[in-house]
Amino acid sequence: MSGRNSTTTVGSLPDTAADSPLVPVALTWLVWSMLAASIAVLAVRVRTGFTWEVPGVVAVDGLTVLMWVVVTFFSGIVHSYSRRYMAGSRVKTPFFATVFGFTVVVMGLVAADHLALFAALWLAMGLLMAKLIGIVGGWDQAQAAASVARRYFLASSGLLGLALAALWWATGATTVSGVAAAADTLGGPVWLAAAGALVLAAMIQSALIPFHGWLLSSMTAPTPASALMHAGFVNAGGILLTRFAPVVTVDPALMLAIVAVGGASAIGGKLLKSVQTDVKGQLGCSTVGQMGFMIMQAGLGFFGAAITHLILHGFYKAYQFLSSGSEVEHTSPGDGTPHTVGPVASVAGAAVTLLTGLAGGALFAVLTGKGTTADSGLLLTLFVVFTTLHAARSAVQHTSLSATARYGAVPLVFFPAIGIYAVVYSAVSALVPVSAVTTDLTLLHGLVAVAFVAIYTGIETGVHERSQRLYVALLNAGQPAADTVLTATEDYNEY
Repeated sequence: MSGRNSTTTVGSLPDTAADSPLVPVALTWLVWSMLAASIAVLAVRVRTGFTWEVPGVVAVDGLTVLMWVVVTFFSGIVHSYSRRYMAGSRVKTPFFATVFGFTVVVMGLVAADHLALFAALWLAMGLLMAKLIGIVGGWDQAQAAASVARRYFLASSGLLGLALAALWWATGATTVSGVAAAADTLGGPVWLAAAGALVLAAMIQSALIPFHGWLLSSMTAPTPASALMHAGFVNAGGILLTRFAPVVTVDPALMLAIVAVGGASAIGGKLLKSVQTDVKGQLGCSTVGQMGFMIMQAGLGFFGAAITHLILHGFYKAYQFLSSGSEVEHTSPGDGTPHTVGPVASVAGAAVTLLTGLAGGALFAVLTGKGTTADSGLLLTLFVVFTTLHAARSAVQHTSLSATARYGAVPLVFFPAIGIYAVVYSAVSALVPVSAVTTDLTLLHGLVAVAFVAIYTGIETGVHERSQRLYVALLNAGQPAADTVLTATEDYNEY
């Protein structure tokens, strides 16, 4: 952050327990209390299956209480972390107030049933996140980044407003539940406009390609705000598609299109990450790719899997951002891009990777019942295996093990990970009030899957690095907005 709004500190940071303003302390305790209350409500929900509502305004169902727990947990971590991170900053109290306000707005969003309330909270969520991105008032690049993000979020809110207005026009319903109940009557140009606008709004909020520019331009945000953004805010696209699942599942062609755009972002995010040189930039591109996986799962009709993915990704990405400083300290330049399976990998190593993936897919199928028949569940299993295997290999890659030892270590990480994924998926699916909508596989599904596997394998083996033209194209596509980039060290000099 810019030092223009910070007090110069010499020596150790102050004791946050004894030298914190009242507002950060009170809000931190309040958020953790909200987490405890949310866990209690979730336990009651699991035990009794209750649904509480204010008719026509809010409806508290399984997805609501689950997201309350997730949101307050991430927010509590960010609040606690920020008491040290923001120590001495003049914007400490406004920062905490904004983070807490964001938390409350998101909790309201997942409970909102009235269409107007849902749209208003969606808009407020975006504006608060834009404020966090530009929280440092004297830093021109931060203000530019906030402006970029704000434009994207206003576009997303405009598309959502268009979609909700069209759904109200088509169904006469003023609530999310009312629209869902009348989804069987939807069709024609009005439905297509509404469904298309919903998908576009979700893509912008989740920073899918080609709307990833705001995310890569938001690195001026304080690190805890980035953690909240990548662990929570971008997940809103999955929440939106889940809430309006009956609308987007009307036509299998639209669902296939959602799979395709999600797959493009999953591949694109991985490619963009390969040319990033800074830790936060790499994490941002990783988020773009992981949100692509989440949208793919929604497009396949498995909304419980999409929610599972956003939760697990949130835990992983929050940890990655909050520990990004130590990552910089422990990373030294290398001569090339490391691959756990690369051009020089042995045939035996590639075979181990393939067999590990197949065994993991079988385990997921046994635990969840998905992938045992020729329907979209087979693709779900395939994509879950890919994303989990990638995460396992990334974790092993950052160890000091030899290249040969990594092949043996990957299964040791992968099998527990995919087992946890399957268990969490089953538990989440029991809470999400949307049943899976499986579709029969078509030739187009096959083409999407083959293209995805071929491109992903090419990236893993480093084939894409042989093309200088591709490198330049990726470098250009992964650049943040020009006015958000530091061009002089003095703009970032805290002292």
